[in-house]
Amino acid sequence: MKRDDALFNWIQIQVVADARPDDRSAQDTASFFLELLREDHQMTGLGYRIEGAWYIVFGQVATVEWEGRFPAELVEALLHAIESEPKYNQ
Repeated sequence: MKRDDALFNWIQIQVVADARPDDRSAQDTASFFLELLREDHQMTGLGYRIEGAWYIVFGQVATVEWEGRFPAELVEALLHAIESEPKYNQ
């Protein structure tokens, strides 16, 4: 999987996992993508912050600081889809 795709998948599911700490599937999926980024792309120290309409993802690739950004609307789409589905909110 390309690094940008893995990063987008990670940030999207990490936002879900952070919003839904009891959602075991979200926690496990976020861990899966984090491990994929570590093993396949040598990324460590991953985190994110929100700046306006953007999610800023940061970390290190090998020993080099790295930062990228993704539109908040796209990142939060999965969370909104899950929260709007009644069977996941019982």
